[in-house]
Amino acid sequence: MGEQKGYIKNSDDKGSINISEDVVAIIAASAAVEVEGVHGLFYSPGKEITHMIGKRGFSRGVKLNIEGDDITIDVHIVAEMGFSISDVGVAIQKAVTSAIEDTVGAKVNAVNVHICGVALKKNR
Repeated sequence: MGEQKGYIKNSDDKGSINISEDVVAIIAASAAVEVEGVHGLFYSPGKEITHMIGKRGFSRGVKLNIEGDDITIDVHIVAEMGFSISDVGVAIQKAVTSAIEDTVGAKVNAVNVHICGVALKKNR
């Protein structure tokens, strides 16, 4: 049996708009990796089964909890050496919150940033 995915639902007298949890996760992942000091998203292939069944991994490293209008996001990243981890975490929280609220129009309750490793700087 597949896991039940959440949706953000906006309804009015003209109909409804349902935004998939996967879309929200991709937006969050994109915002997180754009933050200076983020080497990349972190995921454990042993725990992520989706790569084995053909789903693209655009949102690996991002976990969502959507309950009604409440969105909580967990972002797992690898930070780059030479940056303040605290500053990177705060920047991720701001970037992800802004991206979700501006793009989806839903309120983000919390963005929990998990620093799972540190790597040498990428050449940008």
